[in-house]
Amino acid sequence: MKNFLIVFALWALSSNSYAQDLLDILEDETPQTKSYTTSTFKGTRILNGHSVENRNKGTLEFVISHRFGRVNLGIDELYGLDQSNIRFAFEYGLSDNIMLGVGRSSFDKTYDGFIKYKFLKQSTGEGSFPFTASLFSSIAYRTLKDFDPENEPTFSQKLSYVSQILIARKFSPAFSLQITPTYIHRNSVKINDDPHDIFAVGIGSRLKLTKRISINGEYFYTANPLESIDATNSLAFGVDIETGGHVFQIILSNSITMIEKSFIAESTDNFFEGDIHLGFNISRAFQVGNKKKRKLNKMKNSGI
Repeated sequence: MKNFLIVFALWALSSNSYAQDLLDILEDETPQTKSYTTSTFKGTRILNGHSVENRNKGTLEFVISHRFGRVNLGIDELYGLDQSNIRFAFEYGLSDNIMLGVGRSSFDKTYDGFIKYKFLKQSTGEGSFPFTASLFSSIAYRTLKDFDPENEPTFSQKLSYVSQILIARKFSPAFSLQITPTYIHRNSVKINDDPHDIFAVGIGSRLKLTKRISINGEYFYTANPLESIDATNSLAFGVDIETGGHVFQIILSNSITMIEKSFIAESTDNFFEGDIHLGFNISRAFQVGNKKKRKLNKMKNSGI
């Protein structure tokens, strides 16, 4: 009986060790899934500036942005509502990671175009990555005729350029944060003391309140501001409201302009002295092309 118990104990130990080894092998051979983070921000803009979000491939978005005058202008100007600056834009998802856009602003009668490329994605699981990153580049052409005919600037002198790296992390389902190092170049300046090259850094955040509503904040610090104007740093607070087909943003900002080269470097109002511009961004997305056909091709290519 004693020998039987010893043999049984040795068999049990060896069986348990074999089972554990088999479980370890199976766990090693089981593929680890990788999950990408989505909806770091609800739209392609935090408020004034771009977020890391893109339109999906084949999606065309029509964007209307509006900023009114300062609310401290009083009742004679209907608290700024008698004044306004507007921008219309079309933005298109060339792929899920590349977005193109063109727009026209009433401020300085400026035309602009941009490209945004998402080259890193926050993910969990095997090969996880802690943040999402995009490259943003834009060009703006100022057409306002505020010069003497004999001193008309050349085409090149009317151009400005912006380059940004958008770095964002979704820390939880409710909170996201983005850092935006920025470089602005102007081919011409008003006075010699104005820098042709301006460096700035932005910070933006999103706090989700409900399934369809979030509050956002955004601030840009300029390291070497223009000397020809009393430049201030851009500050904005706002609310995102998702209504199915579009995202509606209500904004309070000290910037009346809506493209990077302007609201980052050319803002002159002080938010805390009441120089606040009420505004909104509203967008409507349209699917371009045969969505069903693209879905079938995708299934065919993936072997489904």
